[in-house]
Amino acid sequence: MAEKKGKQAANYAYASLKQRVKLEWKIYLLAFIFIFIADSIGQIQIPVGNGKIILFPIFYAIILGVLSGPQVAKMVNNKQVKAASKLVVVGIAPFIAKLGITAGANFETILNAGPAVLLHGFGSLFSIVLALPVAILLGMKREAVGACFSINRESHMALINNIYGSDSAEARGSLSIYIVGGMVGTIYFGLMASAVAMTGLFHPHALGLASGVGAGIMMASSSASVCAIYPESAETIKALASVGETMAGITGIYINMFLAIPLCDKLYMILEPKLGRFGKEKKQV
Repeated sequence: MAEKKGKQAANYAYASLKQRVKLEWKIYLLAFIFIFIADSIGQIQIPVGNGKIILFPIFYAIILGVLSGPQVAKMVNNKQVKAASKLVVVGIAPFIAKLGITAGANFETILNAGPAVLLHGFGSLFSIVLALPVAILLGMKREAVGACFSINRESHMALINNIYGSDSAEARGSLSIYIVGGMVGTIYFGLMASAVAMTGLFHPHALGLASGVGAGIMMASSSASVCAIYPESAETIKALASVGETMAGITGIYINMFLAIPLCDKLYMILEPKLGRFGKEKKQV
């Protein structure tokens, strides 16, 4: 096992930066091309009933990345795909630094925040109880911990990579939800916000605050849908969404680190023997 890991690491150990660029130049070039195309397209808003669906540049970039892979256009091979996966850590490294800076600089803000805003971030813990059993029933192993502890945007990926390592199953689970979220997350949030708002069960201000989930593109999509249904409260909804987004980014660091990840890990150890592959086919009957 140790010998196999040593060989795998050696595949990505380069003698110099020049050698690395020579072997991976196509990855960097395609990344810049896809960024340019995605940013050139910009946001696309699609009205749906009283709400709207918003497509963001990350959606087009992910689609282009999938199409360029070895299973479709074959613009890159499997070895280059593996090399690109190692660069994810480089891409999220600034967010690791941002986590510490944001948390430390705004600690007093957290203590002075009102109870509704302060407790806003704890809502994500309930998603673990709902999502983790389903993930285990579908056959996921340790990937379920990384996939289910949060909505898995950049800062969450940085945290899970820092705790478990970039080559861990938990990191793969987090990355998979990041990709799926980038493709369909904004569509889902927009539709869900519209559906909930149209029930009339919640005050538009509460919906605005709830739109700030710790991911800018998700917040923009859901708050835009709520604003379309309550245009008279649009400015307040946007303001509350921004407050919720800010607080989710600040308190989310501590909630994920000290509550969400340990809770998800503990629940996995309890549920996996009982639900994994349907309880190992009911202990082989």
